[in-house]
Amino acid sequence: MITDVDIALVGGGGAASLVLAALGRAGVDGLRVAIVDPVHKRGQDRTWAFWGEPGTFLDPLLSASWDEVDVVTPARRRVLRLAPLRYAMLRSAPLYELAAEAEKRLDAVRVTAPAGAVQDDGERVTVTGPDGVPLVRAGWVLDSRPRKPERPGLTTWLQHFRGWWLEADRATFEPGRAVLMDFRTPQPERGISFGYVLPVSDRFALIEYTEFSPATLSGDAYDEALRAYAGLLGLDLRALRVREVEDGVIPMTDGPFVSRPSPRVVRLGTAGGATRPSTGYTFSAMARQADDIARALADGRPPVPAPPYPARHLWMDAVQLRALDRGLTDGVAFFDRLFDRNPADRVLRFLDGTTTWREDLMLMASSPTLPMTRAAFEHAVHRVRR
Repeated sequence: MITDVDIALVGGGGAASLVLAALGRAGVDGLRVAIVDPVHKRGQDRTWAFWGEPGTFLDPLLSASWDEVDVVTPARRRVLRLAPLRYAMLRSAPLYELAAEAEKRLDAVRVTAPAGAVQDDGERVTVTGPDGVPLVRAGWVLDSRPRKPERPGLTTWLQHFRGWWLEADRATFEPGRAVLMDFRTPQPERGISFGYVLPVSDRFALIEYTEFSPATLSGDAYDEALRAYAGLLGLDLRALRVREVEDGVIPMTDGPFVSRPSPRVVRLGTAGGATRPSTGYTFSAMARQADDIARALADGRPPVPAPPYPARHLWMDAVQLRALDRGLTDGVAFFDRLFDRNPADRVLRFLDGTTTWREDLMLMASSPTLPMTRAAFEHAVHRVRR
């Protein structure tokens, strides 16, 4: 017999886990919930790094947090003091455990099967399996499965990376400060590369090599880049153990993601536009979506979150991506200038989508005027042709 619920979460990763946790905190009573996913997420399968003010429900779940970070270029090392914000690292296992606790309190139904089509008749939504057999019928569906933009953008890049969790037998890392971006890595012909370091303790840290560029690398190329970056940091890999490896590919595009494809279907996470086009950052926007949904349901309103980012920020991102893709501005110089001419918290709040109009104008004024103007013109022409 088909399961009938109020809310069906299609996909059980980070976005769905944040929604479950938010529902648990909101104390929504009598809500019938189902989760449709072929895998019940557990353990450490990924790491999220994000910034925000301390004092949230996430604090007990964090592996580490930092009040200051380094941004490094070949010319200088800049120390950014982030107050009133902080930079934080959350590994997936504690969030999955919190979501499992909320799932149990809500008496949610788990359908351990892949979802296929989502059919919305305007009053109820039916989620079928790949074979077309109905799995769940719901009043609302929150779908966090990855998908491509509705149509291609003018610019499509990727944030792609590999990270090593390194363990040492003696004090090796500086746990009091993280490296946010280290641009001393060799720069690709088309794109930007950087390394970063997230230390959990003086003997355990994540070091990662990241590129913003149109295409991914081979696995050997990531490993080679990581070995080179470890050398830049003065690490002797012979004295360290690689405990875990993390890989990822995140879209960076000005192509539009449709967050509400039908009246009772809402998309979350990257599919719902939570990934910032200019950087690939996603976590903070997913958390806002989850909080919006929980508040709406607690108030008896439809579970429709606010747009993850203001329209003007998406336009600014599109212009930046165009300028980088066309080689109109140097990527390392762009980010160096951005942090040099703005307080760190303004830049980070912009990347989170929470700056004001006035702050956005100040950020635009700090960017290279002629290249960005040309990129804005090309983007406008593209939009008109579309």
